[in-house]
Amino acid sequence: MRILVTGGAGFIGSNFIYYLLANHSEDKVLCLDALTYAGNLSTLSEACAQPAFSFVKGDITDRETVYRIFDEYRPDVVVNFAAESHVDRSILHPDLFLHTNVNGVGVLLDASKAYKVGRFHQISTDEVYGDLPLDDERTFVETDLLRPSSPYSAGKAAADLLTLSYHRTYGMDVTISRCSNNFGRFQFPEKLIPLVITRALADQPVPVYGDGSNVRDWLYVEDQCSAIDLIIRRGKSGEIYNIGDHNEHSNIDVVRKVLSIMGKPESLITYVQDRPGHDVRYAVNADKLKNELGWSARTNYGDGLRKTVEWYLNNADWWRGLIDQKS
Repeated sequence: MRILVTGGAGFIGSNFIYYLLANHSEDKVLCLDALTYAGNLSTLSEACAQPAFSFVKGDITDRETVYRIFDEYRPDVVVNFAAESHVDRSILHPDLFLHTNVNGVGVLLDASKAYKVGRFHQISTDEVYGDLPLDDERTFVETDLLRPSSPYSAGKAAADLLTLSYHRTYGMDVTISRCSNNFGRFQFPEKLIPLVITRALADQPVPVYGDGSNVRDWLYVEDQCSAIDLIIRRGKSGEIYNIGDHNEHSNIDVVRKVLSIMGKPESLITYVQDRPGHDVRYAVNADKLKNELGWSARTNYGDGLRKTVEWYLNNADWWRGLIDQKS
């Protein structure tokens, strides 16, 4: 099978590529990535050494480039990770997020339709559902209304609806996955867990929004990769699948846990002004994925955190280079 992975030089996309190469030696994998600030070709250095993998630099909003790649590669499956994904940046530059996260998906859908791709899979987020109160036991299910809070999540919601419209109007084979917060290797240092690790390692203040009570549902990145792999091979066309494992933790508890693993003092924690429109709580129900496709997470939350901390400590050259570029 020929699989085109867009945005594969980023955090989850790169982990997914390594998952494919490790578990499906018969597949051929092509990565298309624009290599913006969050995409790093060095992340894929081990993949580039494998004959089953190839890389092309390009932007999913560039219709000419996308069509040329589809014409040359003729993918059987397209998995779209390509997106601007940091909520804070979307508040400052919503136009960039809408251009990539909506228009870019439109280009990929058009190309997939034109070249009769067997399955188009859109990577979405639990943030499209909006948020839940802290004192509520409900969890998001796939049929819930979409109530995005930020330009980022609004763009992702629009991309979901656009993807489903191509299934309804053109009969395209599409699936969508909406996952809870991921953590693991290769995550850009501006995100919460790697930010805590890299700041604490240098004994610098660790910023926490508001009082840190906002709750997220956490999942180790390799578990999302296994779920996506299952969906593209066995998922039902036109369906949405939530991915999560009921690991709800407040931001402050996550920070304290990471500091504890590192043996660093909580005195490094510095509370900062809260983000505008900050969602209170995310929690997804993944029963559909588990019951229909037999998926289950394999990595315990605590074990995953320890593995993540260890990876960042052992791969300082990778993230220090990204921090230098950002500064």
